Amino acid sequence: QVQLVESGGGLVQAGGSLRLSCAASGRTFSIYAMGWFRQAPGKEREFVAAISWSGGSTYYADYVKVRFTISRDNAKNTLYLQMNSLKPEDTAVYYCAANALGTVVAGLYEYDYWGQGTQVTVSS
Repeated sequence: QVQLVESGGGLVQAGGSLRLSCAASGRTFSIYAMGWFRQAPGKEREFVAAISWSGGSTYYADYVKVRFTISRDNAKNTLYLQMNSLKPEDTAVYYCAANALGTVVAGLYEYDYWGQGTQVTVSS
């Protein structure tokens, strides 16, 4: 089992940047593929980005492509999401998740472990 704790959320103006972190503990972090998801009020949780166990493969949702970058540091057991050019519609609770398959996947139900989330609010 792996435990995940997100941090780095906050309030930012449109056009600004934030970097989210997800610290992992428990089983070996490097065997898991990782993903970021988000959930806005009244909406379903949606995929944002994913990265393979090695970091060699990444995948992004169209609505964040180019603006967001997912990365990981297996030596530090940490996942990151660099978010640039933020828009009000990026406002949501952001969750990191771990996938025991080790491969890049976008499906919500393909992830085995979840963090508690961190709030990102983008003002216009």
